[in-house]
Amino acid sequence: MSEATVFFLSGIGGYFLGSVPFGLFFCYLCGYGDIRKIGSGNIGATNVLRTGNKWLALLTVIFDAFKAGIAAWIAFHLTSSKEMYLCGMPTSFNIVAALVAGSLAVIGHNFPIWLKFRGGKGVASAFGFILIMTPKIALFALGIWLVTAFIFRYSSLAAITAATLVPLFTFFYEDPVYTLFYTPLVILILIRHHANFARLFKGEESKISFKKKTTAATKPAVSAKAPAAKTQKAARRKTTTKKPATTKTSAGKSQTRKKAASKREK
Repeated sequence: MSEATVFFLSGIGGYFLGSVPFGLFFCYLCGYGDIRKIGSGNIGATNVLRTGNKWLALLTVIFDAFKAGIAAWIAFHLTSSKEMYLCGMPTSFNIVAALVAGSLAVIGHNFPIWLKFRGGKGVASAFGFILIMTPKIALFALGIWLVTAFIFRYSSLAAITAATLVPLFTFFYEDPVYTLFYTPLVILILIRHHANFARLFKGEESKISFKKKTTAATKPAVSAKAPAAKTQKAARRKTTTKKPATTKTSAGKSQTRKKAASKREK
């Protein structure tokens, strides 16, 4: 089997494995319906989180990352490790096959054939792919994401920042062939976040909430107003009951005056 055939099969296998829409499947299985009709219409974990189920979103992240990583892992272990040159860069046959499979898996996640090429944004898939190939770079990217998300509380900004720095650090700490494959994926991720760029500049991007939403804070205000309303009603009742008494006393005075006047006439 020729090298071109192996690379082609690795790419096709990676694409179809990456195009499996786990977020869509999980939402259907858990009774949330079509995730494409919720929020941004994306099948990724960020949109799955809008269902309110954090565990389902976490499961989507794991499986989206797993599918690209496993595609690269399979290609790496099923091909030979003989040395080769790619664009003048020394590398090995199995590394290139794994890079092709993982890259096509990320593309498959972004443009799945089953969903009319409307998929996710590829952040989780790219992370799983990089984690298998260069764990040090993946952990660095994860650290950048966590720090950026904690400080600014924007998931999209954290993903954009981490993705942008991946090719730079790969260039300094890994072989050049990795940078050759990572850079187009980063460009793809940035393009897929074009709507997030616009919302960030307008200040309309939704933030990450680290606190649980509770309605208990509004309950004391209602209970505090209730006694006040009761006292007001009681006061009104007292005033209404006093009015007949005043009318009775005035009527009694008028009757006594009439009796005194009649006695005088007599």
